[in-house]
Amino acid sequence: MNYNVYMPVRCIYGENAVINSSALLASLGSKCLIVTGKHGAKKSGALDDAVKALQDEGISFEIYDGITENPLISSCHEAGKKARDFNADFILGIGGGSAQDASKAIAFFATNPDFAPEDIYGKDNGCIPPIPVALIGTTAGTGSEVTAVSVLTNDKTGFKKSVKGPDCYAKISFCDPKYTYSLPYDYTVSTALDAFHHAIEGFFTDKCEGVERIYAEKAIPMLYSCLKELSLTDTVDLSLREPLYYGSIYAGLVINTCGTAFPHPMGYVLTENYSVPHGTACAAFFTDFIDRCKIYSPEKSEAFFKMTEDENEVKKVITSLVKLDGIKIDPDLAHKYSARWENVIPGNFTASPGGLTREEAEKILLKFN
Repeated sequence: MNYNVYMPVRCIYGENAVINSSALLASLGSKCLIVTGKHGAKKSGALDDAVKALQDEGISFEIYDGITENPLISSCHEAGKKARDFNADFILGIGGGSAQDASKAIAFFATNPDFAPEDIYGKDNGCIPPIPVALIGTTAGTGSEVTAVSVLTNDKTGFKKSVKGPDCYAKISFCDPKYTYSLPYDYTVSTALDAFHHAIEGFFTDKCEGVERIYAEKAIPMLYSCLKELSLTDTVDLSLREPLYYGSIYAGLVINTCGTAFPHPMGYVLTENYSVPHGTACAAFFTDFIDRCKIYSPEKSEAFFKMTEDENEVKKVITSLVKLDGIKIDPDLAHKYSARWENVIPGNFTASPGGLTREEAEKILLKFN
């Protein structure tokens, strides 16, 4: 067995992790740009804790709260200039996947004043290394706390595209489930579906061996159990918050090395064109993915159902949580949407059991016809 694991993020787990480990922030510098959205960081209590931690360490800071869902490269570019004008030593990203992913890109814009927004996608062609990033997660889904990936939306094309590499890792991640307590039911479900898909998509890649398989085998039953309970109610019991959050971190550790499969890029179509939340958009292709895995990866399929339950019941649970109203994709639209994969097949397609072609993806999209 040959595999390569690189996990440089220092993760601080548990209640009051930010306050109790504030000295770690001081190790990153004396000036900080906090990056958030408009509401989530404040509502969760994470922003107040971060401000106290920074003040306790004598770190001056400014706040950029212009990050939206599916963060725009233009917003990251703007925030990078603010960090540069402030002479920030590091970025502290607070939020779900959007704020955390944006923070990674902002760190590059802060050190590369000549970058245009689109240049972030070509950072590997030569750039000044980014300033350090620390993260505080407030949702149980993204896994961005432990991955070297930043998913950004190009303003000009409207397409989501990943920026990745060893220089995209955070230096420190504070992992405290209490910041997820304020999330409403629908958002909790969507982010949980995202984490579940991280775990299962990574699990079914050829790279998922050794320690990654251990992470997957930890995440999948933990997240599935929570999703099943969520499928039976319209509220979130407090007892679910911790396993959902830590399950999302285990799932992030899976995709850190293994990556994702075809539901992720296909889910972008639903998010970009129909405003379907990311996790729900990925799970819209759950049955298509599992059906292919049964054909091309029977051993792992058997293991997957042992970690969850009977195939029909698993499909029933996941599909019951995927709310898609008013989406209709006719053959012309399916062909148009799949054109993005005409010249370059995503690695997510290739990593899927049996692979996936553009033509097969187009056929899958037609299920919404």
